[in-house]
Amino acid sequence: MGEMRLHEGELNVMELLWSNKALAARDIAKIIKEYIGWEKNTTYTVIKRLINKGAILREDPGFICKANISKRKIQNIETQALLNQMYNGSISNFITGYLAEQKLSASDISELKKIISKQQSHPIKYY
Repeated sequence: MGEMRLHEGELNVMELLWSNKALAARDIAKIIKEYIGWEKNTTYTVIKRLINKGAILREDPGFICKANISKRKIQNIETQALLNQMYNGSISNFITGYLAEQKLSASDISELKKIISKQQSHPIKYY
């Protein structure tokens, strides 16, 4: 499954599936109508788009939808896209720029030091 990008509307549907594991499309449509105001046809269109992208698996009977991609995977893809677009792909440019504008507590600084220390002793391997 390549670099799957999801827009905000698609993420609304995926959030429901990530927190509920499986939902009937009709239930997704009811929840989305209540919280976002979309009509059923709009929600079904988004669900079908997500199925076509491979983000959702559909099971019958009942048009049961299940997430086919993890939230963590989408977070990683979207974070990398943001880094590429806004910071020339550089995590250090992002962190430096972002942290320069933040007021960090002693516990925030301590936690960041632990993360960096852990990275130095056990670098993440990307596959």
